[in-house]
Amino acid sequence: MSGTSDSVLPSSETPNNASGHGFQISLERGAHVCFDGASETGARYVAVGELFAGAGGMALGASNASHDGLAIQHVWATDNNRDACETFRANIDIEPARVICCDVGNLELTELSPIDGLLFGFPCNDFSVVGERRGIRGDFGGLYQYGVHALRHFNPMFFVAENVTGLASVNRQSDFNRIIGEFNDAGYDVRADMVKFEQFGVPQRRRRIIIVGFRKDLKVKYEPPMPSYGPELTASEALANIPADCANNERSAQSDQVTERLKHIKPGQNVFTARLPRHLRLNMRSNAMISQIYRRLVPDEPAYTITGSGGGGTHLYHWKEHRALTNRERARLQSFPDDFVFKGGKESVRKQIGMAVPPKGAEAIFNNILKSMRENGLR
Repeated sequence: MSGTSDSVLPSSETPNNASGHGFQISLERGAHVCFDGASETGARYVAVGELFAGAGGMALGASNASHDGLAIQHVWATDNNRDACETFRANIDIEPARVICCDVGNLELTELSPIDGLLFGFPCNDFSVVGERRGIRGDFGGLYQYGVHALRHFNPMFFVAENVTGLASVNRQSDFNRIIGEFNDAGYDVRADMVKFEQFGVPQRRRRIIIVGFRKDLKVKYEPPMPSYGPELTASEALANIPADCANNERSAQSDQVTERLKHIKPGQNVFTARLPRHLRLNMRSNAMISQIYRRLVPDEPAYTITGSGGGGTHLYHWKEHRALTNRERARLQSFPDDFVFKGGKESVRKQIGMAVPPKGAEAIFNNILKSMRENGLR
């Protein structure tokens, strides 16, 4: 895959051959909804809906994508986090009433508009390498099935799903095999790749599994985007020249002890690898080489992976100034523009940013989806 991504489909999987649960593909429902309307610029829209939409990182990337006069328009989106829904409404081109804030289990699919594409970054809690890794048997692991259900209901031309790289290895890969199989059985040719977002203009080393499926009857061959191969955007470049009045840029209160601790930690080090005076050390078990606790950024490298949760010491720390990053700085490392304003309190905004799909990376993926559609006559 020339460095862009690494295919993570198990060798035993054959994407073009569904095992079959009696599902019949409808050639009428959900076909070519997108070509009913056009923008003022003449672009023809692909209509998409999104489950687990969060603050709108994937949606922003999708809305910025285009190819040969073809673009993407959200017609509905849903999430159970009220602040994230407010952020989505404030920043994504969509009728506010079409952003539904509810638990996915209470979502009435029959009340939603038809779509050409379904997007869903299903919750990663039970697949992440830093969690208990309960997989699909966990409280969140089985939520991908709502995506499968929506695929069967709407029968869209394509779907895009996103999750952490741990998805491919949890429970000896059996969960991943099952998920891919269910997408396949729903009528889709599936491709799964491990994408390195730092190769697409995102100033952060963030690796995620991106699963793209096209409906089998369309016979579309999707290829993931190629990396830019240019210099990776660094943390110092990304955080330069933030306007003083920029939204979400408030600094967090910080104790004198934390400030003193940071003075002893060099760029790239964390609280365990730095040589700290005894009174500033933390007494806890940790793998010091991979810990992000009080880890400082390296200015001439992309940031390490931004997360949306964690207690003291997990907020990402400036390489020179002895402080945690602001939410706007975290948003820049996720490739959000400064005019993308997040709603809610500081911790809520931090969570929204850390859980988002980087818009720049998403844009590259959707550009290739639109390219595949055009090349296969879906216009």
